[in-house]
Amino acid sequence: FASYYGDHMVLQKEPAGAVVWGYGEPGAAVTVVLSGDGGLVVMKKTARVKGPSGTWTTVLDPMDPGGPYALTAGQGSENVTLRDVYFGDVWLCSGQSNMAMTVLQIANASRELAAAARYPYVRVFAAAPARSDAELEDLERIDLPWSVPTAENLGHGNFTYFSAVCWLLGRYLYEALRYPLGLVEAAWGGTPIEAWSSPRALRACGLPEDAGRAHCGGGKKGTPGLLQRQHRPRVVCTPLNPALSSSASPHRHLSGPQTPSVLWNAMIHPLLNMTLRGVAWYQGEANAFLHTDQYNCTFPALIADWRQAFHAGSGGQTEPLLPFGFVQLSTYRRQSPDDSFARLRWHQTADAGVVPNARMPGTFMAVAMDLGDERSPYGRRLPAANPSSLLFPGSIHPRDKQSVAQRLQLGARAVAYGEKDVVFQGPYPTHAVLEVTAGLLNVTYSQQLVCRRRDTWAFEVCCSKQPSPCVWLPAPMVAVESRTVTLVLAGCRTPVLGLRYAWAEWPCEYKSCALYNSQGLPAPPFL
Repeated sequence: FASYYGDHMVLQKEPAGAVVWGYGEPGAAVTVVLSGDGGLVVMKKTARVKGPSGTWTTVLDPMDPGGPYALTAGQGSENVTLRDVYFGDVWLCSGQSNMAMTVLQIANASRELAAAARYPYVRVFAAAPARSDAELEDLERIDLPWSVPTAENLGHGNFTYFSAVCWLLGRYLYEALRYPLGLVEAAWGGTPIEAWSSPRALRACGLPEDAGRAHCGGGKKGTPGLLQRQHRPRVVCTPLNPALSSSASPHRHLSGPQTPSVLWNAMIHPLLNMTLRGVAWYQGEANAFLHTDQYNCTFPALIADWRQAFHAGSGGQTEPLLPFGFVQLSTYRRQSPDDSFARLRWHQTADAGVVPNARMPGTFMAVAMDLGDERSPYGRRLPAANPSSLLFPGSIHPRDKQSVAQRLQLGARAVAYGEKDVVFQGPYPTHAVLEVTAGLLNVTYSQQLVCRRRDTWAFEVCCSKQPSPCVWLPAPMVAVESRTVTLVLAGCRTPVLGLRYAWAEWPCEYKSCALYNSQGLPAPPFL
C-alpha cells in the first residue's frame, strides 16, 4: 500500500468510492479484499500493476459509514492486511503555523487533550514537513501514521502534530454527524501560498513558476524496489529572501520554504489519489509580507487547481466542487499602522468581503480578527531584523482555536453538508444611503445586528477629492438599529468616495469588535 494507507485509517464513505493504491511487480495482478469483522468478504477487486511506476490503483465500491473492516492487498504469495479500517468523511487540513499549532498549545489544552479518549472514531494522520523540486507520487515521510486519538498524539509538541484547528473541526463535525471522520494534516509554518501552489495555478496568476529556483542544489534519484516507495529527486532549497523568512515568522525555525510549488510537490501532489470530502485551510500570514496584492488571484487559483487535481487524481471520486473552508487572518501586532493584514483578509475573499461568491463557489470562511491574543507565548519575540515591530506588542498565534473551529464547522455544515438552517456568516452590508444635509451615512446589513462596542475607529470613510491616495477619516457610529448602522461624517467636506470597516492589523479586543449577529458571529471586514 502507498504510505498513507494504514491500520486505523478512515476511507471516504458513499456516495463516493474510496481510491486505494500501492506498489507491486510491473505486470502482476494485485487482489484487494475488503472483509468485515468476522472475516466475511464484503468486496474483491483486481488491479494490474502498471509499467515503469510499479503502482496499482483500484476504486472500492461506495460504502456506508462504519466499520471496522480489514483491507488486504495480495500479489502472488505476498500480502499485506490493514486492520481497524472505517468508512466516513475524510478532510484534508493544510496551511502554515496557525494550522500546525497543536492541541498542546491552545487555550484549555489539558482539558482538550483529556477529551481525546471520547472520540475514538475521529482518526488522525499527519504528513511530515517535506519539500521537493519535482512532483512526488507518494509522501516522503510521515509524522503520525493513522491513529486513534490520544493525549500524546494530539499534543506531541509545539507546531508538530496534531493540528488543533483540524482536530477541533473534526471533533465538532463528529458531534453533528455521528459517524467516523478521518483528518489528514499537511501543514508547515511560515510558508507562503506560492509554495503550496502548482506551477499551473501560479501561471494562472502570471507569477513566475521558477522564482528562487537558482537557490536550489541538484537532487539524487533513488532506486525503486519491489513494494518500496519510490524516491523522486529531492532538493533542499533556501528561502527566496532571507529577510522575508525572519519577518514572515517571529521564530526563525518556524520559517518554512518560500520557493514556488515545493510543498505542492512534496505534501499535496502525493495525496491526490485520496478520495476527500473537504479541505480546511489556514494560511496567509506569510503573504502579508510577500505578493500581498496578488492573493486575490493566487488563493482562488489554488482552490480551483486543487479541486481539479483531486477530482482527476481520484478518478472522479472526489467531487469537482470540493468544499473548501478557510480561516480569515486573525491579528499580529497591536496598534500597528501597517494595513497588509487588512488587505490580505480582503483578498482572502477575492475582494468580495464574503464567501461563497462568484469567484469562490463552494467555500466557507471563519472570521478570526476578533480572536487576538496578546499574551500568547507563541511568536511574541519579534526579529531583531525589524526593530520597529518591537513597538507593537502582539502575537501571530492566538490560542483560542476552539472559536476558530466552531465558526469553521458552521460553514462546513452549511456549505459542505447542505444544512439549511445553519447560520454560518456574520452580517454583511447590502447598501449605504448618504444623508448629505445631515452629514450622516446609513449602512444597511444582511442580518440583525448586535453592537458590542460603539467603536469610533471601526468605520472609516474615504474623504478626498480624488480616489487615490485616499484620506481615511473615522466615521463614528451614532446609532445601531435592527439592521442599520448610522455613521456621522463630521470631518468630511468632500464627497465620500469609499467606506471600510475593521481595516486594521488588530481591529478590536477579544470578541469585542463593533458588530456581530445574534448568533455571535462577527461582521467581516470590508472595503
